[in-house]
Amino acid sequence: MTTTLKHTPLFAAHVALGGRIVPFAGWEMPLQFQGILAESRAVRARCGLFDVSHMGRIVVEGPGAGPLLDWAHSNDIAGMAVGRARYGLLCNPEGGVIDDGIVYRLGEQRYLLVANAANMERVLSWVRRWRQERSPDAEITDVTLEQAMIAFQGPEAVGIMERLSSFDSSRVRPFWCMEADIQGRHALVGRTGYTGEDGVEVILPSEHAPWLWSLLQEQGATPCGLGARDVLRLEAALLLHGQDMDATTNPVEAGLERFVKADKEFCGGDAIRRAQKHGVSRKLVGFQTDGRGAVPRHGYAILDGGSAIGKVTSGGFSPTLDRNIGLGYVSPRHATPGARFQVDVRGRPTEAVAVPLPFYSRKR
Repeated sequence: MTTTLKHTPLFAAHVALGGRIVPFAGWEMPLQFQGILAESRAVRARCGLFDVSHMGRIVVEGPGAGPLLDWAHSNDIAGMAVGRARYGLLCNPEGGVIDDGIVYRLGEQRYLLVANAANMERVLSWVRRWRQERSPDAEITDVTLEQAMIAFQGPEAVGIMERLSSFDSSRVRPFWCMEADIQGRHALVGRTGYTGEDGVEVILPSEHAPWLWSLLQEQGATPCGLGARDVLRLEAALLLHGQDMDATTNPVEAGLERFVKADKEFCGGDAIRRAQKHGVSRKLVGFQTDGRGAVPRHGYAILDGGSAIGKVTSGGFSPTLDRNIGLGYVSPRHATPGARFQVDVRGRPTEAVAVPLPFYSRKR
């Protein structure tokens, strides 16, 4: 089934605010409202709103729910406390990343898996496959269209949410969640996000989403589109599936080992452990380029002495850091901070240097 923004709860809000609409993974999302740079800066300085209702939401429940997700997901799921959220990877038997996603533990036998929109059908089929083979007493329900999901991000976001609701940040540390009352309306509020800032992601019934969107705008939140989301996640070195990793990428190559529970059995675990033991031929590198106009973009060649050694997976101008930054895969020796190479920017080799990740970290 193909879904467009016209079927999402915030379509009217997007149109009213003049959002420019672009296709994305079978949905349509606003690229920007008032401008990518202005929206990015608003999130870093105050707070911004993102309609992320396009992301998939899958409820897994029953006696077999924990074991099923523990097998399908790279992180420790069955050992999570109720109210915990964990990021990790869904891998194929070869260790390639099918998708990355967050699992929220909502109850003793109830979990919510949030998947990327582009991979939603693939992820749903994947967990259903393992249910049949390993956990027939788990129930799987796609609740994506019944719910909306609004990311409310920035240094002021948590304080505003506390004033408007029963959300209590003293009880909900980052990567935890709680059921909350927002002025009489029920929601799941998770202290998670994809911007590098503190903030929350609110999941609530679809019919209440335009009301919440308006309420948060009244508190000074800036509506933000896909363009700002991409800038912010790149600054924080948060990878984008299908661009910075895919089903051919081992988590060791992508620097995601901290999200792998290596001592448990899960799909792809053996291949990941082999990569950890024997090493890999390429590694993800973060870099910055010299020169104001030398903006690295997805697909640009990474060079050493005129020879191609890799490709840029994500790149752009960072308004927060006032420099050009990028990600790509190169040999391990080129991925060491301080290593120098070039990026072919529209036919012109441009000097670049490897730097530690993330590019940006918020003040804590």
